[in-house]
Amino acid sequence: MNKKILKTLAGAVAVIALSGSALSAETILRLAENQPATNPVTIAMLKFADLAKEYSNGEITVDVIYGGQLGQEPETIEQAQAGVIDMTRVNSVVLANVSPSMGVFALPYIFADWDHKYKVLDGEVGLEVLEDLNDVGLIGLGYMDAGSRSFYTVEGKPVTKLEDLEGLKIRVQPAPISIRMVELLGAVPTPMNYGEVYSALQTGVIDGAENDYVSYHTSAHYEVAPNYVEDAHLSPPALLLMNKAKFESLPADQQAALKKAAGEAVLYEREIMREANEKARKTVEEGGATVVEIDNAPFQEAVMPIYDEFSELKPLIDKINQAK
Repeated sequence: MNKKILKTLAGAVAVIALSGSALSAETILRLAENQPATNPVTIAMLKFADLAKEYSNGEITVDVIYGGQLGQEPETIEQAQAGVIDMTRVNSVVLANVSPSMGVFALPYIFADWDHKYKVLDGEVGLEVLEDLNDVGLIGLGYMDAGSRSFYTVEGKPVTKLEDLEGLKIRVQPAPISIRMVELLGAVPTPMNYGEVYSALQTGVIDGAENDYVSYHTSAHYEVAPNYVEDAHLSPPALLLMNKAKFESLPADQQAALKKAAGEAVLYEREIMREANEKARKTVEEGGATVVEIDNAPFQEAVMPIYDEFSELKPLIDKINQAK
């Protein structure tokens, strides 16, 4: 065999080797998480990363960058849309600014209880709202639990009834429904990124905020706002998102691996979040916080006008009510 043929064959083998290497090349995805390592959502995202690697036979590596290193939720949503990052975990309240139908889950007292909530999210309505994300360059990989949000306030300004909220400056997530809800309750809504809340409470820029027990604990907000009133006004889900173009660029087997990993991580998160909220309540009380349980019927009555004001959500609201 002459040297020319040998050279040609060697070149062909090199091309084949390179092609095989490219086909099995590792896919590295960056996932932004604004919560600290101890929060159940972060723990679940780390589990998702492990599962994605396992189900892709080592081809997918998800780098979970937590603690708000890549920004808070509004920023990471924009980054995921633009493809600056590949994935992010966010709350549906903030996501509604980008995909309005997501706002239906941010309406106060929209869910009757836990079972109703997941009947809706895992059913027709949840799927319909996820599909709307495709129009804004995102893929929704599943709904997670974000607890039930209640108000908490600084020393000397406890809330034990609706009237106590009158005039208080309350931090809200930067979203129209949250802002309007707090207005209807008589307080002054103060939109602010999550990472700024501790110092704002500490310095008196705001009088209070609202969140679930887990975030109240892991953020240490209970140290500077020790009055927690269990009104449970919101129970919005969190979501795992991915840049649509990036997802569609992956081979089918990797897409399937991500979906399978997400499905399991979501169910895992719901379980540990529920347990963590129960534990966090005990921890903050032991740490000096005062928890007040109230009749929230006056709160529910005060926010009822919001359902008419966001009339574009009425078809989804009707479907949610029918699922009770």
